[in-house]
Amino acid sequence: MGLLKKIFTKRFQSDLYRNFWDWFQKNEKDFHTVIKNKGNIEEAFFNKLAPKLNEVSKDIFYLTGMSNDNTVELIFTAEGVIKNIVFIEELVAAAPKIKGWKFTALKPALDIKNVVINMSGYSFNSENIWFYENGDDEYPDEINISIVHDDLVEDNWQAITNGVYVFLDNYIGELNFATTIDNMKVIRKALANRPLIPIEKLKTYLKWREKEFVEKYDGIRHSSENDQYATLKVALKNGNSLIATMNMDLLEWDGKSSHPWIGEFEIKYKGEYGGGMPDKTVAELLNVIEEKICEDLKDADGYLNVGRQTAESIREIYFACKDFRKPSKVFDKVKRHFDDKFEISYNIYKDKYWRSFNRFKQN
Repeated sequence: MGLLKKIFTKRFQSDLYRNFWDWFQKNEKDFHTVIKNKGNIEEAFFNKLAPKLNEVSKDIFYLTGMSNDNTVELIFTAEGVIKNIVFIEELVAAAPKIKGWKFTALKPALDIKNVVINMSGYSFNSENIWFYENGDDEYPDEINISIVHDDLVEDNWQAITNGVYVFLDNYIGELNFATTIDNMKVIRKALANRPLIPIEKLKTYLKWREKEFVEKYDGIRHSSENDQYATLKVALKNGNSLIATMNMDLLEWDGKSSHPWIGEFEIKYKGEYGGGMPDKTVAELLNVIEEKICEDLKDADGYLNVGRQTAESIREIYFACKDFRKPSKVFDKVKRHFDDKFEISYNIYKDKYWRSFNRFKQN
């Protein structure tokens, strides 16, 4: 385990950030010139930036332009991909001060007066967008809203919906838009069944709901030490088996909303024993991977190992977490270390009531 502990250090990620900024500083004058002079930004800047960013984390996107006559602003954006947010924040936090440059993590929130989006022949502004809350007694902790646009009809639903998403991304900011709203639908005004609220009040509403949620659940933890587990076996249509080992006490826990972020770590393997199950060697290595994740994601700190599923040469490991930043980093480190042995992917999403685990509940 000594070697593993040495590999999994904070220094690894910080080295990636430093390497990126060292490279950027060597080229920043050329980049600044091409952007300021409105040259071929795609070829001279973006095509060079993209592969270097991929070394930090896959799927980091970016926007650039002049924030004033002499300063280029480079915005790094996750475009709604939760697992990438923490890497963007840390990358920008590690940025050196470079004259003529401004680096921004995630698209910032703007004053409603400055948010006017024109897309596909439609305008999106504070005068023609409204919202209201969809109350649900069964899921009271979820922020569930409907958005109304004055010009929405059946034929332009996709165009209006796209514009609404861009508008909200700019108005409440990328981080808030990606992390605070649980469910949202865009509807025609004729279908609204509650009084419409001006969209300019959405920020205040979200802050109030988030404050209420934090006060209700902050600090709640669950110890899994004495929990009961069950192994579930299901026959698939092709004759193979699906085997899941789940923490049944957690599945019935009434504090689920305190750990609203679900992490799914997926490992595709070869070396089947039969029926899509791993052979002994592979099974042991899969267990090592899970143990490594659990070393860093402890229940006392707000990270619960809910269980795992094995089927069709795929192992899925499930966590419920108090936040999304730490599991993003832990999953990424483990993935990088074992990428030469398995095809690994992971996802993190918000599910306050753990409905994605309902399939494992026993009647």
